Amino acid sequence: MKEVDYILVGCGLAGVAFCEELRAHDKSFVVFDDGSQQSSIVAAGLYNPVILKRFTGVWKAKEQLELVASFYQHLEKLLGVTLDYKLPVYRRFASIEEQNDWFTASDKPILEEYLHPEVISNTNTCIEAPFGFGKVLETGRIDTATLLQHYKLYLKTINSYVKERFDYSALSHTDSTVSYKTIEAKTIVFAEGFGMVQNPFFKDLPLNVAKGEVLTIKAPDLKMDFILKSSIFLVPELDDCYSVGATYNWEDKTHATTEAAKVELVDKLKELITCGFEVVDQVAGIRPTTKDRRPLVGKHPNHGNMTILNGLGTRGVMIGPYVAKNLYQHLEHGTPLEEEIDIKRFQKD
Repeated sequence: MKEVDYILVGCGLAGVAFCEELRAHDKSFVVFDDGSQQSSIVAAGLYNPVILKRFTGVWKAKEQLELVASFYQHLEKLLGVTLDYKLPVYRRFASIEEQNDWFTASDKPILEEYLHPEVISNTNTCIEAPFGFGKVLETGRIDTATLLQHYKLYLKTINSYVKERFDYSALSHTDSTVSYKTIEAKTIVFAEGFGMVQNPFFKDLPLNVAKGEVLTIKAPDLKMDFILKSSIFLVPELDDCYSVGATYNWEDKTHATTEAAKVELVDKLKELITCGFEVVDQVAGIRPTTKDRRPLVGKHPNHGNMTILNGLGTRGVMIGPYVAKNLYQHLEHGTPLEEEIDIKRFQKD
């Protein structure tokens, strides 16, 4: 029987963030992952401290951003790849009223360091933006596909990654240990994303799932060096390519791409840009989120060495390192979890 400190199930953004906490504290672990959950791979990977639909601040934005830069910089050095592309986010204004709402929001103490207080005029003839843009600061994009591909390869080199579907029936536990096949650990952390709905220990938690589809287009004439947010987002990639997304489907739980989503995104894109483009790829994934837009973190009420780290939603690259650190401190040092993320909020009488 191989003994480790932790067993992890899942290797998306949540799993990577917790693995890095373990490595930082010299804890041994094994990750079981079957690659079935695609939400992290297809994510746009944006970190942005402002909710641009309502011009309000993201929960714990300052604390999260303090971790983002150093976390991904460290991973870039570890993996030998570029992950963090620091780009401003431009919010397209649809009216004078939206401009005025922006000015009001930029005067609020919680937002003033993130919202540029002036309207940015549109100088790109390929973009339809007669009312200009609002510029969000301290933003960027993490290349999540590259991150996960190379991180799993790294875990294999240190013999900490097993590619297989986790068999819950093979898990046994006592008050002090959990055992899975030939592995024994002090604690198991489930970071399965949408896969949580099959987990017999946590399946009753209220996980909402929304299928999202994203296009990759090639638009050589667009020449856009910022992330554009309107009814859709448009994110610069390499070689004149851009990510376009995303759709929200609350009924379809498959990872299959659909023509309906493609048509929806292309129609919205044609309202936003005037230059020609070619669709070169389309991907789909299931986002794990919650009704209160807060992650699901904490211990099983009856089995203290079974824990969950899930529900990161659309802001996984930003919130992942923050909640992973909170969970690690909770498990190792008894530090209380943030009440807003603790699964106890759904277990009250």
